[in-house]
Amino acid sequence: MKMTFPEAETPDAAAAETGRLLFARESEFVKGVVAMSGLPPADRVEICFAGRSNVGKSTLINALTGTKALARASNTPGRTQEINFFTQGPDLYLVDLPGYGFANAPLPVVEKWQRLLKQYLSGRQTLRRAFFLIDARHGVKPVDAEIMSLLDSAAVTFQCVLTKTDKVKAKDRDRVLAQVRTALAKHPASYPEIVLTSSEKGDGIATLRAIIAGLI
Repeated sequence: MKMTFPEAETPDAAAAETGRLLFARESEFVKGVVAMSGLPPADRVEICFAGRSNVGKSTLINALTGTKALARASNTPGRTQEINFFTQGPDLYLVDLPGYGFANAPLPVVEKWQRLLKQYLSGRQTLRRAFFLIDARHGVKPVDAEIMSLLDSAAVTFQCVLTKTDKVKAKDRDRVLAQVRTALAKHPASYPEIVLTSSEKGDGIATLRAIIAGLI
């Protein structure tokens, strides 16, 4: 059966409230990890956010948690090649994976990051889902397809989140959505539903909160 990857539906009142309450809890930065030995205890559900540099990961995490600077911007020195862990109450880790697509990064840095990413995705049993961010202005690029293949090989279910949807006109968004759906259909680990978001406007935030709350 062919998956069509519809847009995620707006949650009902109960699901929306569950999501709101989850993200009303205190959010705290735990640590940045550069090696598997530095991972915090696997004592709660984890969800991670993956996406190329400047896709809006930090902004989305801040919008979900209702904070202005929980996740630092991707140009913050020293944080861009770390796996960053945040607690969201006592039951959930939010995990911010490094932005990929290092145009100017030395090859050894890229290779080290790729090894760490593969080890984390393959070896973290508490990881419930990856949220894979795609910029609505650009759609899926070759480097995105590479990471989706990595998620497939790690058997990590990933759900596409389209970011910055307020930055594109409706006709352009529909074109990008069609391209994204075609790309996702090639990946068995992809969850058959897309979340459309705008961190600036707040669009899709309640939907994504409800989805994450449903994973705990």
